[in-house]
Amino acid sequence: MAEIALEHLTKVYPDGTKAVTSLDLEIEDGELVVFVGPSGCGKTTALRMIAGLEEITDGTIRIGDEVVNDLPPKDRDIAMIFQNYALYPHMSAFDNMAFGLKLRKVPREQRRTRVGKAAQMLGLPEVLGKKPRTLSGGQRQRVAMGRAIVREPQAFLMDEPLSNLDAKLRVEMRAEIARLQRDLNVTTIFVTHDQVEAMTLGDRVVVLRDGLLQQFDRPQQLYDHPANLFVAEFIGSPSMNLVEAGLERQNGGMVASFGEHRLTLDGQAFEKRPDLRSYDGRRVILGIRPEDLEDAAFAPGAASLIAASVDIREDMGSEVFVHFAIGAPPVIQADVAAAVGEEAIEATAEQARRRGGVFVARIDRESRAGEGEPIQFSVDTRRLHFFDVESGRGIYGG
Repeated sequence: MAEIALEHLTKVYPDGTKAVTSLDLEIEDGELVVFVGPSGCGKTTALRMIAGLEEITDGTIRIGDEVVNDLPPKDRDIAMIFQNYALYPHMSAFDNMAFGLKLRKVPREQRRTRVGKAAQMLGLPEVLGKKPRTLSGGQRQRVAMGRAIVREPQAFLMDEPLSNLDAKLRVEMRAEIARLQRDLNVTTIFVTHDQVEAMTLGDRVVVLRDGLLQQFDRPQQLYDHPANLFVAEFIGSPSMNLVEAGLERQNGGMVASFGEHRLTLDGQAFEKRPDLRSYDGRRVILGIRPEDLEDAAFAPGAASLIAASVDIREDMGSEVFVHFAIGAPPVIQADVAAAVGEEAIEATAEQARRRGGVFVARIDRESRAGEGEPIQFSVDTRRLHFFDVESGRGIYGG
C-alpha cells in the first residue's frame, strides 16, 4: 500500500493536443479515488501516465516515497485492470490469474495459495479450470480482478472496468469492487465516465474537463458545493436545473427573479454563501436540483412556489419526474455544453425557442399531476445554488 502524489502532471501530444495540464493530486494510502469526466477529458491518459504506459511531458509521479517517472511499468508495483479484461483466451482462469506471479518466478505452491485465496474472495473456485470464452462477462471481470489481487501490489489502477457489463451486473460489480477495496485496503484509482459510479464508489472524486482539474472532493461535497457550472451540471441525475436570475433586496431579504417567477431566499442561503450579498442588483445563474422541487400538495405551507404546467410526466416507480417550461431562457454556456454534450444543448435551444427553458422536478410518486395540467411546485430555498454569470464559479465565501 502507498500514497500516490501527482505534481504538475502534464501530457502534450506531438500535434500540440493538451491531454492533461498541470494536474496536482495527493491520494492517501488505502484511499479509493475516482477520476470522472466526459470523453476526452484526460482521465485515462492520467491513469496511463501513473501506470507508466504513457510518457510524461512534464511533472512528477510519486508512489510511496519513490519518484517513478523513469521506471518501467513492471517496476512500479501497481496492478492495472482494463476495460476489455485482457485475458489470455488459451489459458484457464487459474492460469490467467497466476500468470503475473509465474513471470516473477513466484514458487508454484505460493502461486496456488494466492490464486485460491483470491478466487475464494471473488466467488471463482468453480470456474478456475475454465477458459475465458466459457465464462460470463461478470466472471471474466472477476478473473481480471483476481489477477490484480494476487500480485499484492501497492496500488490498483482500474480503467473503466465495468463499461462492458449490463446494467444489473454493473451495480453488482460496483458493490463487489467497493467491498474488495475496503477489505484489501489498497490504494485504488478508478476511471469512469459514469458519474453514478463515481459518486457511489469514491472516497473522493476527481472531476476533469479538457485535461484540467475542476474539483477534487468527497462525493457529497461535489453534490452540495459544486465549484463551478461544469461540476454542477455533470454531477447529479437528472442534472441540476439552471437559469439566469436577477437578485434584489426586498423587505430585509433577497429575491431571485426569472421569467414570471420570484423566489424569496432563505436566511440560510446567506449563512452558507456570504458572498451572495455582494450580488444585490446583479444577475446570477441560479441552480435548483430536481429533488429540491416538490408538488406543493405534498409540502403544505411552503413559502416559495413555482406555478407551471406539466409538459411530460415520467413514472419511475419509486418517484416521478415532471418536465415543465419556466418561461425564461436556459443557461447555455461552454462549461454547461461540455458537461451535457452539444446534442443536448442543441435540443435544449430548440425547446427554448418554442417554450423557454425546461426544468425537471423529482416529486412524490403519489402526486396526481398529469400532462397538460397546472401544478405548483414548492422550492427548498435552503438548497439553492448560485454561480457567477461571467466566470461560472460557485458563489460561496466565508
